[in-house]
Amino acid sequence: MGNKKFEIGLVHIYTGNGKGKTTAAIGQGIRTSGAGYKVLMVQFLKGEDTGELNTIEKLSPNFELARFANMRKFYSQMNDEEKIETKASIKTGIEFIKEQFKSGNYNLIIMDEIMATIYNKIINLDDIISLIKDKPKDMEIIMTGRNAPGELIEIADYVTEMKLVKHPFQKGIYARKGIES
Repeated sequence: MGNKKFEIGLVHIYTGNGKGKTTAAIGQGIRTSGAGYKVLMVQFLKGEDTGELNTIEKLSPNFELARFANMRKFYSQMNDEEKIETKASIKTGIEFIKEQFKSGNYNLIIMDEIMATIYNKIINLDDIISLIKDKPKDMEIIMTGRNAPGELIEIADYVTEMKLVKHPFQKGIYARKGIES
């Protein structure tokens, strides 16, 4: 982690049905990296390349990205073989995070869409609770995704819920490059 460390590392959750969970996490990551701290964003169950990927790449070496289970369709639409492959990739991602905890290379780790791995029963909630409890005391953690379990909300220090009020998808307007992707 270099010379800079947080006195105490806290746990954030961005959840809810509204747009902006990943964007908020990236915003915090930009703030943190801009202050000279090291940030790692680990994305789960994300699909195509998005605008944020290009930006994060430009922020390196203070803001890095790793992706696990690169998706082309929703988990519920996968066949058994695809689900097995996805589970293995996500498990590798969790092990990767554990390695980063030990390495001390990062001050902030963002676990983007970790809630979806729990909701889809790909990863056990108790395993994520243990992971959070095992984080270094001076490391900040951000978790994103819909359907944050109450048990994670209980142990988090910050919880922000993005509420869907209105979205163009409701009028048949799909994700647009540069706005939703």
